Amino acid sequence: MKTGMVVLIALVSILLMGAVLIQNPKGGGVDSTFGGTQANQMFGASRSADFIEKLTWGLAIALFALCIITTWMVGAGGTAGEQLLSQ
Repeated sequence: MKTGMVVLIALVSILLMGAVLIQNPKGGGVDSTFGGTQANQMFGASRSADFIEKLTWGLAIALFALCIITTWMVGAGGTAGEQLLSQ
């Protein structure tokens, strides 16, 4: 179960990195490097930026919650690092 949680955290982290990289640094919507012109034409600049921003916030909250849950799963006896190394 712990291994599954770690894999899930890694997956959410990779998706979060992708969502951050897609954003335009000036706040103007999806960056054209990652096909932003097509997304801007399909959704409109403001709608695609809103979607990416909501996705980023959702992934950040999910990552935070998964880290807290995984820490609780490891247990309270000793430090988390000691318990993970002992397995």
